[in-house]
Amino acid sequence: MTSACPKAAPASVSACPPAAGRLSPRFSFHLLASITLAFLAGSAAPTPLYAIYQQQWGFSTTMLTVVFGSYALAVLVALLVAGRLSDHIGRRPVLMAAALAQAAAMVVFATAGGLSDLLAGRIIQGLSAGAAIAAVGAGMLDIDKTRGALANALAPMLGTGTGGIVAGLMVQYLPAPTHLIYVILGVIFIAQGVGVFFIAETARRRPGAWASLKPSFALPPEVRMPLLLAAPAVVAVWGLGGFYASLGPTLLRSLVGSGSSLLGGLALFIMAGGGVVAVVLLRDRSARFLSRLGALALMLGMVLVLVSLSLHSVALFMVGTAIAGMGFGTGFQGALRNVIAPLPPTGRAGVLSVLFVVSYLAMGVPAILAGYDVALRGDIVSTSREFGAGVLLLAALAWLGAGRTVPQARAQAASPRAEP
Repeated sequence: MTSACPKAAPASVSACPPAAGRLSPRFSFHLLASITLAFLAGSAAPTPLYAIYQQQWGFSTTMLTVVFGSYALAVLVALLVAGRLSDHIGRRPVLMAAALAQAAAMVVFATAGGLSDLLAGRIIQGLSAGAAIAAVGAGMLDIDKTRGALANALAPMLGTGTGGIVAGLMVQYLPAPTHLIYVILGVIFIAQGVGVFFIAETARRRPGAWASLKPSFALPPEVRMPLLLAAPAVVAVWGLGGFYASLGPTLLRSLVGSGSSLLGGLALFIMAGGGVVAVVLLRDRSARFLSRLGALALMLGMVLVLVSLSLHSVALFMVGTAIAGMGFGTGFQGALRNVIAPLPPTGRAGVLSVLFVVSYLAMGVPAILAGYDVALRGDIVSTSREFGAGVLLLAALAWLGAGRTVPQARAQAASPRAEP
């Protein structure tokens, strides 16, 4: 690792003095966390705008979820191809290029004149996010392993919730609803790209950059079982997040009987907010505790949401959404800590890439299938019930899996201080 600390320094470099002309490790850590937050806010920003786009351009619910899913699948492609690149060429070059690409995607959105432009913007956005997500996550872990794991769990939820609600407020109350949010985000991305230039590189350059671009699902033996046990939780929480980000606005408007654009970001904000609160309050608990609690909260939250659909109760829907969000936050945090606990710095980006490949597949594919089902049957409530039943089944499997500990992870699972 390149830093001003001596070789005998501890794994965390947050206390190291900054190199000449470079930002301090503490400031660098916050900058990296802000990149994750802003990238995810950008991915959620179109959510409350989908109803406007549908009215302007007349596309179906199926195409709405295809637009959403194109982002997730573009992230998947980038993770498979470029997910390990920062382990070879460093974190900074990958993140600077990704920030500029995100700014370019905002230009495409702000000038969009039809569905094809919307698809193009989502694909550019997804490719750049996929290239960056493992690099920025690994970079935070390089600087501070404990806070890095917490930030990797918090920043996506904060970004998703913030992007959805801020875009909804702008659409509802400010002029130029399909332009203003993208202009603001574009400026933020450019500023972040400039900021990354001034942080110290945390990954030593090593050969094999071109070879790392070959898609690979290879995993170190010590993380295979933790990832397998975490898979049901990861699929459940990210699948639920994808449903809320794509069809959540349509479902809530149907439940409320209102066409308000603010509703488009409200449910997503409540779900993400529940996750953030739970992770912050329980950050010192063990990965096993977080995983089991997350599965239970996800099951309880989904039961309440399904009951609310039958009772047509918006209040119960929001309560269930908040509890399910707590399950999202704690479940994913527990899974993340179990998977990365045994890893050295040189393997983090690659393993995080695999974890996020599973996550974004779970976010995109079920949402597209649900959109097709809604278009076929014309009944979003029935589709939501079936989707919720699937989440319940996966959460139950996650609860069973969280009760197991593999030999390599027992020490980490016993003590949160031993985990990243």
